[in-house]
Amino acid sequence: MATSSREQEARNYLEKHRIMELLNYLTSNLLFSQPDKPREYLISLLERLRLAKITGVAFPFFMDQSNIVAMFEMMDSSNKGTISFVQYKKALNTLGLYAADEVLKDDGRGITLDKFKQEVDKRTKEIWSAF
Repeated sequence: MATSSREQEARNYLEKHRIMELLNYLTSNLLFSQPDKPREYLISLLERLRLAKITGVAFPFFMDQSNIVAMFEMMDSSNKGTISFVQYKKALNTLGLYAADEVLKDDGRGITLDKFKQEVDKRTKEIWSAF
């Protein structure tokens, strides 16, 4: 079944403005924080994003370094110092930092904590900077 031009226009619009990535990230943030007033929380987060864009201050990350380390350590249950490529992709997906159509290359060496932290930080900044 062919996609209508209206549907294609909608897809193009969402891709151009990275709306799905923003919504995935906001949803992950909401589930991570689980505030009592989710609508107010999301509005506040979007306001902080807007202010960060205007003023150049840091973007509102919901995971600090200790959260990222804790997530890595949970995946590295045998304390090898690395996680598998599959775990890495799943973690990025859980955080809303991995697009379904994105192709990542597995170099076979495993993902270290430093690499994981760098990737989470980089991807988070990329998402916020797009808005």
